[in-house]
Amino acid sequence: MASANVTAAPRASARRGAPVRPGLAGRAGRAGPLTGFAVLIAVTLALALRLPAGTAVVGLAAFGILHNVLELRYMAGRFEGLLRGPFLRLLAALITGIVLCRLLPVSSGTRAAEILLAYVLLAAACGYALRSRPLWLAAALLVVAGAAAASLAFPDYHFVVLTHLHNVVPLFFLWEWSREMEGRGRTVFRALQCGWVLVVPALVLGGAFDGLMGGGSHWTDRLSRSYTPPAWQHTEAGLRFVTVFAFMALMHYLVWVWFMPRYAPDATEAFERRVPGMTGRWAWGLGLGGAAALAVLFVSDYTQGTSLYAAVASYHAYLEFPVLLMLVLGLAPRTAGGGK
Repeated sequence: MASANVTAAPRASARRGAPVRPGLAGRAGRAGPLTGFAVLIAVTLALALRLPAGTAVVGLAAFGILHNVLELRYMAGRFEGLLRGPFLRLLAALITGIVLCRLLPVSSGTRAAEILLAYVLLAAACGYALRSRPLWLAAALLVVAGAAAASLAFPDYHFVVLTHLHNVVPLFFLWEWSREMEGRGRTVFRALQCGWVLVVPALVLGGAFDGLMGGGSHWTDRLSRSYTPPAWQHTEAGLRFVTVFAFMALMHYLVWVWFMPRYAPDATEAFERRVPGMTGRWAWGLGLGGAAALAVLFVSDYTQGTSLYAAVASYHAYLEFPVLLMLVLGLAPRTAGGGK
């Protein structure tokens, strides 16, 4: 009942024409999101420990496309003041270039081009965010240039780090969502998020759960090549990295499939005002239809399926970083009805 009450108040306000504030969901009932996250962390960790490869593959097939659609909807609604106009068109053009790189046969050239485009995207976001602070902008561009040089020198490490970093990003969106929660509820909520994003992976990688982990398999070895840094491949650390990925990826999917649609209805409403024809039914239909098609492709040709998914997923994965930069700098606009 607590969970139902969390969403009832914002929707009732919306029907009366009152502005919906993102923090109202948190104040209306803390028990729903806190209890839900605690249960999800426990169940997801148990699955990842016992069946790391199965959790990673089935989770991607079931929720991969759906969470792409729902995350793009959330960002376009929650940050509608940022993601618009020439800046959005520039980001879309750069990300489309990354998609094309991923659709081409893998080579050192396409990997280098993707890395360069990713850092041009970050540089563009820095330019937009810090355009009125030239010294800060110069310092940020130096950092971006240094990181780009390191990534080009060690591309295998770049893509493994990027894969795991993508699963860390929800922490920043959840932290931002919780800003208007009050008192102890916000503290506990943020502690839970830090727990699954930072503490649990550190414990798994440190070997704390080795006694509970299932054995390796052909699929675990196959996935390890993508999720384990080259220096640790073909060691017992490979199973740990696959387990970490499986746990964090499934939690990542559930943030966008369960939590944000339920506890951040203001973002959905803002998106539907912006794109009137794309109602919730259409968004879920598109996501579920894409998931079904991806599952069929996985069964027929897993390698081709993952390659196609990686290309399509570039739009939501790379769009996160400019928004994340704005959040870190405290510059991200809120929704029209959202916030102070």
